[in-house]
Amino acid sequence: MKFTSLSLTIALFSIFVQHIQVLNSQELSAIEIVQMADEKVRGKTNHSILEMQIIRPTWNRTISMKSWSNGLDYSMTYITAPAKDKGQVFMKRETEMWNWMPSIGRMIKIPASMMSQGWMGSDYTNDDILKESSIVRDYNHSIDKEETVEGLLCYKIQMIPKEEAAVIWAKVYKWITKDEFIQIKSEYYDEDDDLVKSDFGYEFKKMDGRLIPTRIEIVPADGEGKKTVIFLKEVQFDIELPTSYFSQQNMKRIR
Repeated sequence: MKFTSLSLTIALFSIFVQHIQVLNSQELSAIEIVQMADEKVRGKTNHSILEMQIIRPTWNRTISMKSWSNGLDYSMTYITAPAKDKGQVFMKRETEMWNWMPSIGRMIKIPASMMSQGWMGSDYTNDDILKESSIVRDYNHSIDKEETVEGLLCYKIQMIPKEEAAVIWAKVYKWITKDEFIQIKSEYYDEDDDLVKSDFGYEFKKMDGRLIPTRIEIVPADGEGKKTVIFLKEVQFDIELPTSYFSQQNMKRIR
């Protein structure tokens, strides 16, 4: 009888914990879910090694890089390959974006007219980099529904820009897993409600203690056979990395 009572107690406690977890999950707002998914892949700061493959119907190109970031407003990327691009550095500092080109010894501020262009010729635009923080700040978030994607139960989050927001997307959807808060899919729509591009997360692995996607595919809606694939090779989270690190002087020194 003692064993039966203990088993019943454990079973009831397990049900209670699961019930509390469900309630806590239900209490999360849409913006909290987006913030948790974003913080999971960024941390407070991070340093990563990545590879980007630009795939087109008639050619492919591979770019290797190192990246540093602090929150949503500061990032720096150093190109390590191919040889003709090696040494280039891109920096985002709040609302500005800069490019150091050592081959010609010039520091260039990327103008607004170039924001829609593909970064390094990819499907990832300069505006995507500069406006990363706007995903949280410039949109109203709501939970559209729950949906299963690739066998994983997800929150489908709808994002509509705030009236005063200077953003290019009229609507964004994000699918974030309920159990691990991993963003596995996004869709971006224009003012005509046409799908412009999608991105997908694959190959979940534990990196520095966090389960995150290590392969991201960005697929434009209007280009068959076109996509950009980003591979995360290494990452360290929550390292010592002050905002002063992100300076034009440091752009010329990092390796």
